Amino acid sequence: MAVKIRLKRMGAKKSPFYRIVVADERAPRDGRFIETVGTYDSTVDPAVVTIDEEKALSWMKKGAQPTDTVRSMFSKQGLMAKLAGEKAAK
Repeated sequence: MAVKIRLKRMGAKKSPFYRIVVADERAPRDGRFIETVGTYDSTVDPAVVTIDEEKALSWMKKGAQPTDTVRSMFSKQGLMAKLAGEKAAK
């Protein structure tokens, strides 16, 4: 089973709000998920991103792959650098 960290669309029509979730890659975009690790609100300027770093890092250490969009959010928050630092320390 391959696990992805990706966006799940929430909110009303034309006012999207996203949750950053850990899900099986075979599950539908807005379907079943394993755990929520953050949120992303693109309707405000600047966009608001909140991430539970501990959960996200633990899932990536277990092999969960972030999608391109989530990877860029994690990079801006400094999570990808933190993960690389921890891997280098081992």
